[in-house]
Amino acid sequence: MAQRIRRTLVGVVAALIAFLSAAQPASAHGFTSVVHADVTAGDEGHIRTALKLEYDLFVVSAADSANDDPLFKAGTAAFEAGDPAAQAAALDAHAESATAYVTRRFSVTADGTACTPRRSGGFTMGSQDGVPYAELLVDWACAAGGRVHEVRSGLFPDAEDFVTGTKTIVTYELDGRTGSAALDSGQPSFSTAQAWYERFWEFFRLGAEHLLGGIDHILFLLALIAGSRRPREIVLAATSFTLAHSVTFMLAALGLVSAPAQVVEPVIALSIAVVAGWYLWRIWRWGDHATDLEPSGDGHFGLDGAGWSRLGVVFCFGLVHGLGFAGALGIDEPWSWTLLWSLLVFNIGIEVVQLAVIAVVFPLLMLLRKRSPAAGLWATGALSAGVAAMGLLWCVQRVLGL
Repeated sequence: MAQRIRRTLVGVVAALIAFLSAAQPASAHGFTSVVHADVTAGDEGHIRTALKLEYDLFVVSAADSANDDPLFKAGTAAFEAGDPAAQAAALDAHAESATAYVTRRFSVTADGTACTPRRSGGFTMGSQDGVPYAELLVDWACAAGGRVHEVRSGLFPDAEDFVTGTKTIVTYELDGRTGSAALDSGQPSFSTAQAWYERFWEFFRLGAEHLLGGIDHILFLLALIAGSRRPREIVLAATSFTLAHSVTFMLAALGLVSAPAQVVEPVIALSIAVVAGWYLWRIWRWGDHATDLEPSGDGHFGLDGAGWSRLGVVFCFGLVHGLGFAGALGIDEPWSWTLLWSLLVFNIGIEVVQLAVIAVVFPLLMLLRKRSPAAGLWATGALSAGVAAMGLLWCVQRVLGL
């Protein structure tokens, strides 16, 4: 009977890991995009938007939308050559197709009346997190006297099948207000008439959805839960992870620190394998006593030497995960209190979901361990083994760029 229970638990855990892994790409942040839009008031009745769009995605989407094969060929060749001047020239040579793609999917209205767009100047090139971005200025002629403006974005929709879950981060100084908003398919527009809590809800939801949609962060959290022996240990591990990733998230999002995604993403995958592997090593070494505390566990916070070592590892990897969270949001705007609050709310959204997962999973795990220590050990061991295997696989794939 006990053997049957063990096999069932192992099978269920393996199926869960396989399902989660099959539903996500090797890089949890590689198949989405972030658009940046800075919206400011110009002369009477005019609004200026400075748009930044991921270059290679922009070229593919604009060329596909307008059936402009020469744009695709010239833009792709310039991207592969890594030549910013050639990239801007390719867009300028096909400015009609490129601009039409933007203005059909990004709009500004004044008091409910659509504003008329006009491209201002040529395309320029910049970068976000080491990725080439095309920059475009668009002036919008609006009805004079407009008191409430609405900005709507449907750039790079899922229906194009190139990326999924595109976010448009808007910063604005308009109608006597300054702030930021996060737009996506679920919340495609914002109005300057919105209350502050409505705008902050967008960032809270964005943070919550990012954690739920990021299978690598979820698996890291499951590895923490599986390897925690006491409620106090998971609380300390989660707190350590939160503090660490909050620090680097805020610094990176404000442009004060940076690290290339080619480094961050493999290390995040490696962190999953290491944290899960820590518990597997304890099972291999201690067997049925893997969940016991060593005699030194009567000190500060009730942690033994292994617990403190694990806490240090979790904190260090939390710093790297913070860079991953910041990369997903893609903000590197100048400092402002409004931006800071938006980032904090995004981070709170992450934390709420993280705590909810812990609150649901860990008590169930403790109950299983209490009723059947052997079944609990097998379940957590199988979970950790599956998580470690996926972490190592992702690490190799991300290092090789697969």
